[in-house]
Amino acid sequence: MYLFLAIFLAMMAYFVYFQAVKSETFINSPYNSLQDLFSRRVIRGDILSADGKILAETNTDGDGNESRDYPYGRVFAHAVGYAENGKAGIENQENFSLLRSHEFFLKQMGNDIAGNKSQGDSVVTTLDTQIQQTAYDALGSFDGAVIVMEPETGKILAMVSKPDFDPNTIKQDWDTVSSDESTALFNRATQGKYAPGSVFKIFTTLEYYREHPKKYSDYTYFCDSSITVNGQTIHCAGNRRHGNETLQSSFANSCNASYANLSLSLDRTRFQETCDSMLFNKNLPIRFESSKSSFHLSEKDSSAMVMETGIGQGKTLVSPLHMLLVTSAVANKGMVMKPYLTDHIENAAGDTISSSEPAEYGSVLSAKEARLLKKYMRSVVTEGTGGKLAGQSYEAYGKTGTAQVSDTSDETNAWFTGFAKKKGYRNIAVAVIVEKSGAGSTYAVPVAKKIFDVYFNR
Repeated sequence: MYLFLAIFLAMMAYFVYFQAVKSETFINSPYNSLQDLFSRRVIRGDILSADGKILAETNTDGDGNESRDYPYGRVFAHAVGYAENGKAGIENQENFSLLRSHEFFLKQMGNDIAGNKSQGDSVVTTLDTQIQQTAYDALGSFDGAVIVMEPETGKILAMVSKPDFDPNTIKQDWDTVSSDESTALFNRATQGKYAPGSVFKIFTTLEYYREHPKKYSDYTYFCDSSITVNGQTIHCAGNRRHGNETLQSSFANSCNASYANLSLSLDRTRFQETCDSMLFNKNLPIRFESSKSSFHLSEKDSSAMVMETGIGQGKTLVSPLHMLLVTSAVANKGMVMKPYLTDHIENAAGDTISSSEPAEYGSVLSAKEARLLKKYMRSVVTEGTGGKLAGQSYEAYGKTGTAQVSDTSDETNAWFTGFAKKKGYRNIAVAVIVEKSGAGSTYAVPVAKKIFDVYFNR
């Protein structure tokens, strides 16, 4: 009797806990198809930008037929998503919020009695229309991705992926955009997995520092444009001869020969542990569709693979979101903040129902390591491959990358990851990849510069 009484009380306690704490989490799961039953009595709410612009709204014609409208069309396609033929983006993540109504309860009762629908709540995002439009335009006709975030808060200000789609015509275009030949629905900013090229030298530098905390500044290497070990040759970009290099100048000039050389001296087990601690092979801390970056290095790997890995080729794959989080950690004294796109939920009268608050994921760098990488990333701008960002009204930091698309192709993806600051403004971090374009300094840095220019000069 006592056993069954204890089980009964435990079940009752869990029932109360579930109702009070966990029920909304389950209801709000994007995989819960029962959410759509709410649409029978609620008009799907609006999605707004941080600056109050309508990104998605429901229009009703004279016959009561509802249609979803996206005023900015393709510009916010992957971030806002779509609500036809399934759901994606914020339309998916905040589906439950958009189908709830917190209008005055007497008005809701009146609507129910009259057979009318109540107005759903609105989702106010962290997205900035000016930054988003700038990022979209800056990417131009190239495929690729741009993602922008505040390092200290985790607020995502822009998220662009190309090729894209028009959410206004997603139903008509479905067969085309969802075909095996199309990647238009794929969000490259959070799901894309690319060879990182020289942006990976952030991790190689960190590992070298961790293994040589007192002697890292003594590192020197003479670059004669290439390095050959056991028959494998690694070339510097454009076969450039850098001459005498320190660790910092190797980073600033993105010297492949130097990084291939120092990679051979690294402890492979410790390198794997460092990369695992820097979010490789892990789910990223975001309530959004995202992919795991991958890094694997073992004692069985050849010296050729070690050198390739150290310069960001080899088997390593990384997403723009991952690089953004790591860059943000450098800017934020080693702390990764959880990225988010929903600022708050409000009802039809504009009253706030719930709000998102900045939340820490955890520290991935010591403050000292963050200062070192910050110093090196500044040197990329002042004396290295990121020179297009020098001499501005803001202070920029970053790392460029030029990653070979495949072993059988000379095509390269252009990378840039970095951040900038200016008195009176919040810092912002950006990750850019421009597919099959060329050098990071030529194609990715200008994209970041346009974003920094708009943000810090308004």
